[in-house]
Amino acid sequence: MERLNSKLYLQNCYIIKENERLRKKAQILNQENQQLLLELKQKLSKTKNTNGSNQGSNNSFSSSSSASGQS
Repeated sequence: MERLNSKLYLQNCYIIKENERLRKKAQILNQENQQLLLELKQKLSKTKNTNGSNQGSNNSFSSSSSASGQS
């Protein structure tokens, strides 16, 4: 019985360490994701401002055509 308890205790310790490792990794990935999302929003904001001040709807149409692979 004590042998089984020791084995289960060691498994539990391993699971706890693995959980901590994965939690840290998830936290880092979340921070990277938030940073990338912020950069994307800033680029989209700049693109909207540039398109709005240049040619209005004509520029938006040409951008969407080129993005979809059409000329």
